[in-house]
Formats: sequence, structure tokens, C-alpha cells
Amino acid sequence: MAEEAVQPEAPVAEHFVLDNGLEVVVIPNHRAPIVTHMVWYKVGSADEAPGKSGIAHFLEHLMFKGTARHPAGELDRFVTEIGGSGNAFTTTDVTAYYQVIPPDALADVMDFEADRMRGLILTEDVIGSERDVVLEERRMRTDGNPQALLQEEVNATLFQNHPYRIPTIGWMHEMEQLNRADAVAFYNQYYAPNNAVLVVAGDVDAQTVRTLAQASYGVVPRGPDLPPRVRPSEPEHNTRRTVTLADPRVGIPSFSTSWIVPTYRTAEDGEAEALDLLSEILGGGSRSRLYQQIVKTGIGASAATRYDGGAYDPSTFTLYGAPQPDKALAEVEAAISAQVTQLIKDGVTQAELDAAKARYVRSIIFARDVQFSMANIYGAELANGGSIDNLTEWPDRIRAVTIEQVQAVAAKYLDPDLAVTSYLLPSDAGAQE
Repeated sequence: MAEEAVQPEAPVAEHFVLDNGLEVVVIPNHRAPIVTHMVWYKVGSADEAPGKSGIAHFLEHLMFKGTARHPAGELDRFVTEIGGSGNAFTTTDVTAYYQVIPPDALADVMDFEADRMRGLILTEDVIGSERDVVLEERRMRTDGNPQALLQEEVNATLFQNHPYRIPTIGWMHEMEQLNRADAVAFYNQYYAPNNAVLVVAGDVDAQTVRTLAQASYGVVPRGPDLPPRVRPSEPEHNTRRTVTLADPRVGIPSFSTSWIVPTYRTAEDGEAEALDLLSEILGGGSRSRLYQQIVKTGIGASAATRYDGGAYDPSTFTLYGAPQPDKALAEVEAAISAQVTQLIKDGVTQAELDAAKARYVRSIIFARDVQFSMANIYGAELANGGSIDNLTEWPDRIRAVTIEQVQAVAAKYLDPDLAVTSYLLPSDAGAQE
């Protein structure tokens, strides 16, 4: 009898909290002499005040402008000179800053990040020049991209009241009005150790990280206590809506259909896991139903699904499709819709479900070998109100999902009469041509 393949053990993550409220997670991985250092702030674009869209992302840019101790550009130069890398990102729910460095540089990087956590200096000159940078970023990434423009309109249509309807980068007319007072107020409110999570993964041990964190972040004063993150909720949806964009820059037409669905934080027990597996079975790759029945048969050039279960508030489940050159977009849409209808009516097979579970669990096992992936997983979980126990128990919860649960979430949430369908077209000929 062949021996069962040995799976790498899950990393033993240590979690502790400093006196000033900073959460710290250490994930040892000694396979390479590298460390990933990430600071996650529990604030994103969905936490912005009305009329101030883009301020979270704008402040992410401003965080690189320097302090009294470390002038602008010094952190980037330091990381580059030691052969490391670093950057930052803003989402609807979080803002994160990271560096991938040798272990002996960890104390220095912690010093940089702890210093700018409360010591950022913002002048009018800095505000003006960096505002021009983010405005140009919007022009290039959104206004210059038909697919991005359409996605903004889809989100604004799908979410009628929740701030997820507002783009993370911001609306142009509001971005143009962002000023120093806005940035300073946002920074003072949200950038503090008691609203942050520090994740250190790689060639480190917990005691060393604890000592270094206490010496750097531990002396940063606690910020104001923040109220719970309660955002405007969605009203009942009663209609099917359509959004169409025709643009001469579009070469191949495509469509998407989206619904608002719960996430791991907001769902009833087992529903988020079932939605994950539904997405995998329906359109998660080359073994999925959409690939086998739409792409492989020559109807569609692409067909897939996406479920964002990691958001803080209810998020989206989306179907995508684009036709082969000799097929009409309407054919792809009809074929994908038929697959959804069939799954809701007949459910999935045990073989499909077992295979999807195996792929999902393997993905976590593979992620254990990539320290940056683990830092992202743990940071996002904790910054969005989750726990290490959630991550530890997740594979078992996936394994426990039943055929009936997958069919039930499909029937409950993928109602065509409540969907938002978008069409991206090369001309204004109409969605169905």
C-alpha cells in the first residue's frame, strides 16, 4: 500500500496585543532568509465620510512623504539598497503597507513604520503635488480603461446604499477637492496602533518579533477609540438592472451578471463556504462547468465566476463571459444562464463537490510555502474582524459543506430577477447583437 503523501504542517502563528492596542501576528517560516513585514490599518474607502471619496487611497500615497526623523523617500531607498521590496494598497475595507526584506533589516523597517504611524508631516505643497498624482492615476487606470469604467457603474448600480458603491480611488470631482485638512483628519482618526494589525512572516521567531515590536511600535501612543464599523446597509432589492457601455476601445464584447451575497463575516453558518465551493464548481477553472460547457465547446472565449467572501460587509458573486469570434454575446449569456438554472434545479454531484473541496484545501496547503501569501491571509482576516481560529478551522468547514448547502445558496442568492447585468461592447449596436 502506497504511503499517503505528507502534507506540510500548518504554521503555528503566535498572536499577541501590545499595551497600546496593536495586534501582532508572527508566522515563522524558515525555508528562506526572508521576512515579510506588513502593517494593516482597519480602514478603507468604505469608511470615508460622504463627499470625501478617495481620501483613504490618497492618504496611502501621503504616508510615503516623510516624518521629522525620516524624510520622504528614505524608507524606499533603504529597502531598495538592501535588495528588498515594498509597497502599499488600499481596498474598500483596509489599507496595508508592506516590505519584503532580510531578517536583519526587520528592526529598521519597524522603526520606519512605527515612526510614520503617528509622525507623518503633511504640508500644503505635499498635498497639492500628490493630489495631482492620484488624479492622474485615476485618469490612467479608470478613465482610460473601459472595463474599469463599466465596473464602477456596476458597483454603483448593484449597491444602492452601501458605500461599496463608491470606487476606492474616488470620484474625480471629489478627489479634486481633497485637501490638507481632510488628510490630517483622516490620518489622526484612523492611523494609530489600536486600529492596526502587524503581521511578520518568514525567517523570524515570536520572541524576537515581540521584543522588536515593543521597542518600536510599543512606544507609539494609542489613538482615539473608534466606534464599531457599522456602515449603511442595503434596502431590499426588487428589480433586475442592466448597465451597458459601448466604447471604440473595446475589441471583444463581454458581459457579467452580479448579485449581492453574504461574506464569511456576515453569512449564516456554512453559507460562505458553500458560496466558495459553488463558485469553484460553476466557474473556478478548467474543471468547472462553465469552462467545460462554454469554453471547451467553442461557445465562449472565456467564462468564469468570482466570489469575494473576504469583505467586511456583504459583497458580490459574479458570472463573466465573452464569445468566440464566430459567436454572439447573447449565445454565451444564454449558455451561462442555462448552467446556473440547471445547477439550481439539479444541484451538484458528490464527485464535483469532493473535487472542489480538495482543490480548495490544497490551495491553503500550497499557500503555507509562500510567506507573503500567509501574511496577506492572516492580515486580511484580522483587519476585517476575524480571528486566527477562523483560519485554522476553515479547511474543516470547507470539508463539511454538503451538496444540499451548495444547491441552497445557489437558489437563494442567484435570482436572475435581482441581478445586475453589464455589457461591454465595441460599438453602440446593442447588448444582444
